[in-house]
Amino acid sequence: MLANLSPAIRQYMLVTGNYWAFTLTDGALRMLVVLHFHQLGYSALEVAMLFLFYEFFGIVTNLFGGWLGARWGLNRTMNIGLGVQIVALTMLLVPSSMLTVVWVMIAQALSGIAKDLNKMSAKSTIKLLVPDSQQGQLYKWVALLTGSKNTLKGVGFFLGGLLLTLIGFQGAVLAMAIMLALVWVSSLIFLTKESGKAKFKPKFTDLLSKSKPINILSGARFLLFGARDVWFVVALPVFLASQLNWSHWQVGSFLALWVIGYGVVQGLAPRFTRSGEAAPRKQAVVWGALLTLSPFLLALALWQSLPIASSIMLGLGLFGVLFAINSSLHSFLIVSYSRADGVSLDVGFYYMANAAGRLLGTVLSGWVYQQWGLIACLIISCVLLLWSTIAISFLPDREQRLTS
Repeated sequence: MLANLSPAIRQYMLVTGNYWAFTLTDGALRMLVVLHFHQLGYSALEVAMLFLFYEFFGIVTNLFGGWLGARWGLNRTMNIGLGVQIVALTMLLVPSSMLTVVWVMIAQALSGIAKDLNKMSAKSTIKLLVPDSQQGQLYKWVALLTGSKNTLKGVGFFLGGLLLTLIGFQGAVLAMAIMLALVWVSSLIFLTKESGKAKFKPKFTDLLSKSKPINILSGARFLLFGARDVWFVVALPVFLASQLNWSHWQVGSFLALWVIGYGVVQGLAPRFTRSGEAAPRKQAVVWGALLTLSPFLLALALWQSLPIASSIMLGLGLFGVLFAINSSLHSFLIVSYSRADGVSLDVGFYYMANAAGRLLGTVLSGWVYQQWGLIACLIISCVLLLWSTIAISFLPDREQRLTS
């Protein structure tokens, strides 16, 4: 059956399947680490610190990973990402007495490197599989890849908890390492060998983008994900547990379902935005403005002492739908505006900004919530989203860029 498909479709299926398998283990591993080390008596701050290197190395990896992808080819960086994730998993198979904070932080650092190598490679590869004239098709493929990834990340949260319950921490980690090793072997065999390798040899000076559209999109992405994580990562779970007295299981399940729904909407985003073929910059501004209003409305509801649980669920649902559409549209724009030769340099730079925004949002989320509460986090989210929307309004039309 696969033999009857075009080479581009086969490569897309291989890249997507690779990305799916990785994402499933990544989400499951995060939940495994959180639950297992919480059971071992680690405090919430100590558990959070386990992921510090994971986020930090995402910034570094996206920057240098794009350069490596342009020099070595995207199939190699994708396969390196899979291999590094297998190493990270096997590091957690040591006896419990050896699972110190430093050891687990190093394992999570490797996992963060692996995740961003895999993501950068997958997103960049899609650019090379679709003719430049078929921007609508490109948008649909990017949206499907991005949306399915986030859906599987949510599924991974459930999978991690289930495996921990059924076969324990080490059994779960071993099962995921074996599954990923099988995917890695098939990827080594079937992925196109020279995919994404630049015709020129990029220098270190090419790491930092000099393209106006790429810089604008990267700045907007930094602000977009900082605005999400400033209230979603730490402030919201703590608020649900402390103010609504939700159990850890309820908080985790609720957020997992949100991530799954968020991913579904991302995959369907082209239906809401006319496949990105008509003035995508203007659509990004309109959807960005709508997104900016959503945390403001939730903050207003909480300030006016409306029913808290209902306000949170409605507000988070609205924010999730609008954020998913914005994220998918932005993901399409970066792939669309990237140069075909050396695409990973542009995509890597962009996702470096994405990782930096997540890191900023995570730090602000804990600090601002502790000082001033959830409403303050939501107001900061509004400000960051407003700046992101203003930034994207300066994006030149793609036709102008191509002819300049």
